[in-house]
Amino acid sequence: MTAVDDISLIRRMAARDQSAMNALYARHNVRVYRFLVRLTRIEATAEELMNEVFLEAWRRAGSFEGRSSVSTWLMAIAHHRAVSALRKRRETALDDVTAAGIADGDDTPEVTAQKRSKAAVMRACMDRLSPDHRAIIDLVYYHDKSVAEAAGIAGIPENTVKTRMFHARKKLAELMREAGIDRGWP
Repeated sequence: MTAVDDISLIRRMAARDQSAMNALYARHNVRVYRFLVRLTRIEATAEELMNEVFLEAWRRAGSFEGRSSVSTWLMAIAHHRAVSALRKRRETALDDVTAAGIADGDDTPEVTAQKRSKAAVMRACMDRLSPDHRAIIDLVYYHDKSVAEAAGIAGIPENTVKTRMFHARKKLAELMREAGIDRGWP
């Protein structure tokens, strides 16, 4: 399927064709879900947000202008939903009961030794980036979005994407060195 097919699905969705919605969901749900997991770091939240993304796509199908690809449009919706969820999560304070119920995430020495592969270390380092930097790295390197597409998804200027990429790569290299890997990129 091509972008043209995606556009025809959006048009059919605007006409309230549910089979078009099902097809669009089947085509894009995995990519949107993975993007949301990387941003939120919580699978249940990502799943909930993914459903909201496709519900919003259903509602707004008639207003899709075609200035970007459908996948870019969906990722933009996902990005905005994730940012909003992260903001709300930051604003919610933990009470003592909830805090006591959070499991200790520290790894045992055995698990730490097993995680020394470069990919695992890189993922851990990416998780330490700010949400803005992590989102840009994720869009450009994991979703193969261009700088222009990433800018459209994040709702920021292209030069800001470039600046965030520069700083994110610099921080990743620093974190990788701290983790014992001299070269952060293959």
